[in-house]
Amino acid sequence: MVVCALIAAFNEEAHIADVVAGAARHVSSVVVVDDGSVDATAARARAAGAVVLRHQANLGKGCAIRTGLGYALQRPCSNILFLDADLQHDPAEIPLLVARAAEGRGDFVLAERAFKRDTMPAGRFYSNVIGSAILSQLIGVQVADTQSGFRLVRAGLLRNLKLTGTGYEIDTEILIKVIRAGAEIDLVKVQRLQYAGTSSQVRLLRDSLRTGMLAVGYRYLSA
Repeated sequence: MVVCALIAAFNEEAHIADVVAGAARHVSSVVVVDDGSVDATAARARAAGAVVLRHQANLGKGCAIRTGLGYALQRPCSNILFLDADLQHDPAEIPLLVARAAEGRGDFVLAERAFKRDTMPAGRFYSNVIGSAILSQLIGVQVADTQSGFRLVRAGLLRNLKLTGTGYEIDTEILIKVIRAGAEIDLVKVQRLQYAGTSSQVRLLRDSLRTGMLAVGYRYLSA
């Protein structure tokens, strides 16, 4: 397996170097798309060993992921590993996903986070639990954490996808479209979920509603 890690980042100078360095221990290459940051995100990612692609303005996570895929999928990689830039995903758990894929247990290995009401902001907890239940019915596969950005996907599947998402809905779009393409999904439980010292870029109500509406289109209307 030749795994390329893809990280979309916006104003994540506090954590990006740790994420890049941690991921680099377990993958062949790390690509960071700096989505118009006004801090030192790009410089710190590059110093930590990542290939850095940069948007001059903040275009949204979906645009950053699509830019990164455009670069990574032109390289000789077998799988793309997605993870967030804010240390909510522990890079030390990457081997759990890689091992599942190496065993042939999934074209799409999704890391499911443990949702604990006492350790998560209330808005995040309820939006994730309720949103995942609704989206699981929509996609026909029971997934407890549909919004997890921590995932390992076979590169061949991604090369054939037509992605249009510009924001956080990109995670749902990829999930739905690879399932429609016949991908085998495997789920891996991960333990670490860090909120202390991090601030999410997600606007819960607006982004949740947008993702839900677009998910219907991804499932029934889009190519």
